[in-house]
Amino acid sequence: MSSPSMGKSLDVNPDTVDSEKSLEVPNYRQDAFGDEEFAEVKYKVLKWWQCGLLMVAETVSLGVLSLPAAVAGLGLVPAILVLLFLGCLATYTGYVIGQMKLKYPHISTMADAGEVIGGKWGREIVGGAWTIFFVFIMSSHLLTFTVAMNTITDHGTCSVVFGIVGMLVSFILSLPRTLVKMSWLSLVSFGSIMASVIIVMIAVGITKPGSGVVAVVDTDLYHGFSAVCNIVFAFCGHAAFFGLMAELKNPKDFTKSLCLLQGIDMGLYITASLVIYRYAGSDVTSPALGSASPVVAKVAYGIALPTIIIAGVINGHVAFKSVYLRIFSGTDRMHKRDWIAWGSWVGIALAMWILAWIVSTAIPVFSNLLTLITALFASWFTYGLSGIFWLYMNKGLWFSSPKKIALTALNFTIVAIAAVLCGLGLWVSGKALSADNSSASFSCANNA
Repeated sequence: MSSPSMGKSLDVNPDTVDSEKSLEVPNYRQDAFGDEEFAEVKYKVLKWWQCGLLMVAETVSLGVLSLPAAVAGLGLVPAILVLLFLGCLATYTGYVIGQMKLKYPHISTMADAGEVIGGKWGREIVGGAWTIFFVFIMSSHLLTFTVAMNTITDHGTCSVVFGIVGMLVSFILSLPRTLVKMSWLSLVSFGSIMASVIIVMIAVGITKPGSGVVAVVDTDLYHGFSAVCNIVFAFCGHAAFFGLMAELKNPKDFTKSLCLLQGIDMGLYITASLVIYRYAGSDVTSPALGSASPVVAKVAYGIALPTIIIAGVINGHVAFKSVYLRIFSGTDRMHKRDWIAWGSWVGIALAMWILAWIVSTAIPVFSNLLTLITALFASWFTYGLSGIFWLYMNKGLWFSSPKKIALTALNFTIVAIAAVLCGLGLWVSGKALSADNSSASFSCANNA
């Protein structure tokens, strides 16, 4: 005689089973970190304002330091128009990234998004470029750290040594595995950059080292587009957005985080670039902190050190997490505190910081490195890929209504803008790197 449970199993209707199977979730995972109810290490704990502060810290750092020189390269009126245009466009493309994440919840990196768009090859191409981009961002922070230390110490030792010190400090700060712990560092980072920029604005306002404002600068394509690339770099935080959203308690709160970021960065960018350019004039330096008197520059760089380091650490953390997730995808290892989990995290972080240090030592000129990063990566991760995401999510609906037609035209335009930024930016950065013979790679020379 069959047991009740056996009888129950024999009475199952096959049609019911098939209908239940049709309701199952797709075969990709619905969340980057899975069920964390009993996990030792929990990632999805970020509140929206913590996410917003992390976005501010990783975006509003080196970008603001390059903007006064961009204004000097274009003139006041064109620079402000370009800044407003690219800022508004960055707000829209950030919103599209948020919509992409909500539609495909398993996405936690640009590589995941690349797989959705282009399959296996899309994942490898986008993921490879995305990882290299973060290495370059990390290297730009190490380079700025060497410039700061050379300024503060009057080139107290070899620039390579300063770079190694910055690498080690950044590596140590990168060791926490969750972004919620990094969010408290972001408060320090934001206070640091705000204080240092305010000090420089006050100092140049008192000393007035420059010759005043030029409404429109008579420039050429090479110098003008170099300035545009610096403005684009100021909005290049988008590459980290998927990773930040993945650790939100409620991913739908991302729009609030984005508004917090864009409200702060647009206000600070316009104010700082206008004031510093107004009083530092056409000879304003990049990074802008060097435009003040030697004593004030030392103070400003000293106060800015936390943001120079922490913003690089946050970008690095997102990059490490993507590699970490890929290695341990489908396992519970990432939620453990054992030596394999910790050792893997430490090894990934150390390897990527060493790579970043090599790049920063090979390209020891701040403006040249920013132009190269913008051309190769920021053009696509901030603008172009978002346009492609929208077109993919709305495939078959491009001309379904007047609103869709307008948005379709806008997103095709965004992709075209990214292509122009990439092409012309590569030409500008290549010309700058070949023409700059004053700085030797892997040199102890002062780069302040």
